[in-house]
Amino acid sequence: MALLLVSICLAAVIYLYFNNNPLNHSKKFIFRRFVNWFPLGMSYAFLYMARYNLNVSKNAMGDMMTKEQFGIIFAAGTIVYGLSFLINGPLVDKIGGKKGILIATLGSALMNLLMGGATYLYLMGRLKTDMVVAFSVLYAMNMFFQSYGAVSIIKVKAYWFHVRERGVFGAIFGTLISFGVYFAFDWGQAIVDASKLNIEGEKTAFQKFIQHIFAIDTGATDATWLVFTIPAFILIVWALIDMVLLKDSPKEANFDDFDTADASSTDDDENVKMTMTLILKKVFSNPVMITIAMVDFTSGVLRNGIMQWYLIFANETKDISPAFYAGSEFFIKNWGLLLCLTGVLGGFIAGLVSDRVFQSRRGPPAAINNVVMILLLIVMCVFLTKDPTIFGLAAVLMTLAVIGVHSLMSGTAAADFGGKKMTATASGIVDGCVYLGSGLQSLSIGYLSAKNWHYWPLFLIPFAVLGLILSLRMWKELPEATKKYILEVEKAEALKQQQEN
Repeated sequence: MALLLVSICLAAVIYLYFNNNPLNHSKKFIFRRFVNWFPLGMSYAFLYMARYNLNVSKNAMGDMMTKEQFGIIFAAGTIVYGLSFLINGPLVDKIGGKKGILIATLGSALMNLLMGGATYLYLMGRLKTDMVVAFSVLYAMNMFFQSYGAVSIIKVKAYWFHVRERGVFGAIFGTLISFGVYFAFDWGQAIVDASKLNIEGEKTAFQKFIQHIFAIDTGATDATWLVFTIPAFILIVWALIDMVLLKDSPKEANFDDFDTADASSTDDDENVKMTMTLILKKVFSNPVMITIAMVDFTSGVLRNGIMQWYLIFANETKDISPAFYAGSEFFIKNWGLLLCLTGVLGGFIAGLVSDRVFQSRRGPPAAINNVVMILLLIVMCVFLTKDPTIFGLAAVLMTLAVIGVHSLMSGTAAADFGGKKMTATASGIVDGCVYLGSGLQSLSIGYLSAKNWHYWPLFLIPFAVLGLILSLRMWKELPEATKKYILEVEKAEALKQQQEN
C-alpha cells in the first residue's frame, strides 16, 4: 500500500511536470528534459537513502549505539558536509553536474560498503577500532561525497529550467528529497527487519527474498550491515544510467541553449575567468545569498531536528509510557511514508505559490512556512507526553513546512541569485549551511534529550523565529533579469491578450 501511494505521488509529479510549460517549450524538449532530470533526481533520492540509513541502523543496534554516540557520528558527517561546499561547489561549476553526480553516487556507494563492513565486524566482535571513531570517519567521508549531489542536480537544473519554471522544479527537488526519506526510513527499516536472524510471525515475500539471497539463516547474528550495502549497489546502478542519459545543458542534447533569466543574464564579467577565489568572493559578497544561506541554516536545524529525533523519542517511550508508545505506533511504522507524502505536498505548495502568486519570489512562501512551524512547535511543546496523535501529526506537518522552505532556498533561490556560472557554488554554500545547522542540532539535541525530552521542541522554536525574520528580509527580492523578463515579456503578453479579447 505504501509503495502504491508513493508511486501515485511520483506519477502526479511527472504529470504536473509535463503540464507546466509557461515558456511554451517544444514537446521534444520537454520530454528530453524529463529524461535528463528523472534519473538524476532518482540518483539524488537514493543518495538520501544512503545517508539516513545511519538513523535506521541506530535503532536496529539499540543500546549498542547510544543517543550521544549517534549524535556525535551524525554531527561529524553533517559538519563535514557543511564545509565541503568550499571544495565541491567551485569544482562542480568547472566540471559540470554530470561528473559531480557520478562522484557523489560512486563515492557514497564505496563509503556505504565500508560502513557495512564496519557494522559486520562490530556485530561479530572483530572491530578493533572504537565504534564511534570508525563510524564518524566513514560517515564523514560518506557525507563528503554526498555533498556533491545537491550542487550537481542544481547545476544541471540551472541550464535546463528558466527562473519562471524553477518554483515547480523546487517542488520536484523537494519531492526527490521526500522520496529519499521514504527509501531511507521505510525501505531501510524493511531491510533491517528482513535481515534479522529470527523473524517473528510469518515472513513477507520481501523478507523471504532477502533471507534467501543473503543466506541470513546461516549467520550468527542479524545482518544489519545490509542497510548500508544494499543502497550502495542501488547507487551504482543509477550512476551507470546517469553516464548514458545525463547531459549538462540543452546544447549537449542537440537543443539550443536559452536565457534562463537568472543572475547570470546580467553578469558583466562574461569574459572574466571564473577562478575558485573569484566565485567564492562574488557569492559571499552578495547579501541576498547570505540571507538565503541563513534561512536554510535554520531549516537544517528544524528539518533534521524533527526527522532525525522523532523515531528515537517515540521508541524510548516504550518503557517510559507504554500508552504513549501504543498511540505512536502508526507514526513509527509509517514514518518514512508520512514524511514522503507531506514533503511532496509541502514542496509543491511552496513552489507553485512562489511562481504563480508571488512572481517567483522565494521569500514570501518561506516566511509563511516558518510561521506554520512556530505554531506546530508550540503544539509539540504542549502535547509532548500527553497526546501521541496530536504530537505525531504536528511532527509530520513540520516536515511539510520545512521541506517547502528547503526546496525553495537550496533548490531554487540559490540558483536564481547565483546564476548558471556560479550555481553549484551558490547552492553548495546554501546546502552546506543546512548541514551545519543539522550538525548543531545533532550535538545539541543529543545532549539535551539525555537530560529531558522537553528541551527538544523548545530548542527548535528560536530557529523557526529566526527563519521567519530572515525570510521577511528577502520578501521582495528577485534577480534583475527576472524582473526585466516579467516586465518586458510577461506583461507585454498579458497586454496583447487583453487587446485580442
